Amino acid sequence: MPIKARLYSKTIPSSALVLYLTVTFLVTWGLIGIYVIKPETAAEAFGAISGSHPFFFLATWSPAIAAFVVVFVHGGVSGVRAFLSRLLLWRGKWGWAAFILVVLPLVFSLGSLAKGGPVLAPVPPEGLGAVVAVMFMMLFLGPIEEFGWRGIMQPLLQRHMAPFWAGILIGATWGLWHLPAFYLAGVVFADWNFVPFFIGNVTLAVLVTPIFNSSRGSLLWPMLFHWQLINPFWADAQPWDTWILVVLAVVVVWWNRRAMFTRDDAITHVLPIGLVHDKQADG
Repeated sequence: MPIKARLYSKTIPSSALVLYLTVTFLVTWGLIGIYVIKPETAAEAFGAISGSHPFFFLATWSPAIAAFVVVFVHGGVSGVRAFLSRLLLWRGKWGWAAFILVVLPLVFSLGSLAKGGPVLAPVPPEGLGAVVAVMFMMLFLGPIEEFGWRGIMQPLLQRHMAPFWAGILIGATWGLWHLPAFYLAGVVFADWNFVPFFIGNVTLAVLVTPIFNSSRGSLLWPMLFHWQLINPFWADAQPWDTWILVVLAVVVVWWNRRAMFTRDDAITHVLPIGLVHDKQADG
């Protein structure tokens, strides 16, 4: 049978967003919902929920799980390999690197100071090594979500709307996805207020949008951005960090207004543009 070439960018239809969101919410809300609806029964059957519980990891990874399901369904193994290659897109503007490495830490320090807290999180009795260990463990939690939010949802939405509005919609979805965790004891969300957290999610999704597009669809840069958000060295600055980020987002959107309100430079392909060959019969 003849070999027929097709573009990677054509293998993931916009309708795949339905499958992505279904799997994402089904896994997270299903696992966490057990502990919300029947906490005692769930604890007896699976153990008390905490930030180190396997269910918590699975719930956190659900956007990535959903992303790989979508890519495999529409692109097969070759599609998965192409999708992973977006981790190797490291070239970006140095201004965004400074934003991630310098500006974000300043936001958390200023937010903490505003609520009367320390510049950095206190070192625990276990010592600095324990904080470093947690920092690297965090690399395998929140940043993994970016396979879904920026890997699937952002490009699919940007086929139909400007990046700013795609960021708003992703942020609202991201915030809503976290909602069950606010009803759990034993996790950090239990001590936070959902409304500023939700606003923060929308704000962060808007902030990472120009970083994603300027890096031509890199997954590495959004993951580094996400990693900074949960870095254990930064003190708890809720809700002040949210309000600082809102002001920062207004400045970033205005500065990048052409890229944010037009689709000219928006990344719309889930898989890197290139050719993959499938053995198919003509016609």
